[in-house]
Parts: sequence; C-alpha cells; structure tokens
Amino acid sequence: MKIEKIYALLIVITLSACGEQVAGPGAVAETASRQLNPGDQTIAEIYNRSCRSCHTVAATGAPLTGDIAAWRPRLDKGMSTLLDNVINGFAGMPPLGLCMDCDVEQFEALIQFMAAGE
Repeated sequence: MKIEKIYALLIVITLSACGEQVAGPGAVAETASRQLNPGDQTIAEIYNRSCRSCHTVAATGAPLTGDIAAWRPRLDKGMSTLLDNVINGFAGMPPLGLCMDCDVEQFEALIQFMAAGE
C-alpha cells in the first residue's frame, strides 16, 4: 500500500507542474541583476537607493544591471553621452537618476558597474 501512495503522490506532483510556466529569459536576467551589488560601499549605497529599483526590473525598460548586450550600444555612444542622459534625464529616466547628491564621478562609477555587473 505504501508504494501506491508514493505513485499517487508522484502523479499529483507531475500533473500540478504542468500548469506552471517556466521563467523566460527576462525573468532570468532580472534575477541575475538582483544578485549584483557594487563592491565599493558608497557606490553600493547610492545604487541601492537610486538605481536598483529600475535597473533590476525589465518592465521599466531600463537596461538591467549586468546585461552587457543591453549596455553595449549605450556604451558605444560614449561616457559623456551617458553622463548627459543621467544628469538631464532620458526617456523614462528622471534627471539625476534620483540621486540629487551624486557627483559626476559617482555617476560614472554607477554606469560602469551596471554595464559590467562587476
């Protein structure tokens, strides 16, 4: 009788899994981006309060932290263009990226971290 219960349990588990959706590449990238944090404590604090909320959620349209393919075309425009976009705002990104007390060096460090995920 024990073996029958085990088989019944396996059937229930198997059938219940049929309705579950497998995470797509966007969900995998989001999960990966959420695991990343800058090594520099000051930059990490800024990132966590000002950048993380958009750059770890694919639905925002912001390039995900560590998504090198998404960051490459942006980096190709040059750091001065990226800094201008951060400072003045661009598309859905608010001016100063929600960091009103950041300086240019900190913005550059944040961009480099998010682009590389390191």
